[in-house]
Amino acid sequence: MHPSLRLHPLQRRLAGLYSVSISMQYRITLELEIRERDIVFVNVGSHGEVY
Repeated sequence: MHPSLRLHPLQRRLAGLYSVSISMQYRITLELEIRERDIVFVNVGSHGEVY
């Protein structure tokens, strides 16, 4: 939950997923299905590839 990660929910076709910034160019999309504190990673790519 550190502010520099800029965790935020996605909308439209990616609704239900969240995004975290690795850098200004790279993002991770997350499915926040928490099972015993596990978070499922869905996709990693450049800003254009993820969105």
